[in-house]
Amino acid sequence: MSNPVADQALDQIFRAGRSHNAWHDTPVSDAELTALYDLMKMAPTSANCSPARVVFVRSAAAKAKLLPLMLESNRSKVEQAPVVALIAYHKKFYDFIPQLFPHNPGAREWFAHSEDLAQETAFRNSSLQGGYFMLAARAIGLDVGPMSGFDAGGVNAAFFPDGECAVNFICCLGHGDEAGLFARSPRLDFADACQII
Repeated sequence: MSNPVADQALDQIFRAGRSHNAWHDTPVSDAELTALYDLMKMAPTSANCSPARVVFVRSAAAKAKLLPLMLESNRSKVEQAPVVALIAYHKKFYDFIPQLFPHNPGAREWFAHSEDLAQETAFRNSSLQGGYFMLAARAIGLDVGPMSGFDAGGVNAAFFPDGECAVNFICCLGHGDEAGLFARSPRLDFADACQII
């Protein structure tokens, strides 16, 4: 049985973690991006299907392609962040199931027979993995700034031109500038959001 983690870790990952809008220019290394992914990949998905694919946009040329595809209110965030992660999903994730679920490689057919089920599974599980991605980033000392507000068709055409993957959401990464934060928004209490039946 697992033991609870220390309060300091809970503060860093949850209680004090914020969605950042402004960024310091401290670089994010390849080693940090690898460590982030290596944590994210360990968290659960349906039949270990792991549909998420991540493109880390860091170069000036890649950012120049991305910026016009963002809503105007999001452009400064993308421009300033050291790294911008495109969290996407592989549309035919099920082709990897024999590798990822080796005790039952026939599980590929659970998803391959229905395009609707495959799409639903890919989107749901890549969303889960995107949540894991943000928690992993905070766990290794990075800040995050997730966002919608972009031209999904344009992002797919620019960054996933072979059509195998599709973007889910976008997340800035780096060391957030607390001067860009506003007061934390309220959250619902347990009694307002949960039932025990």
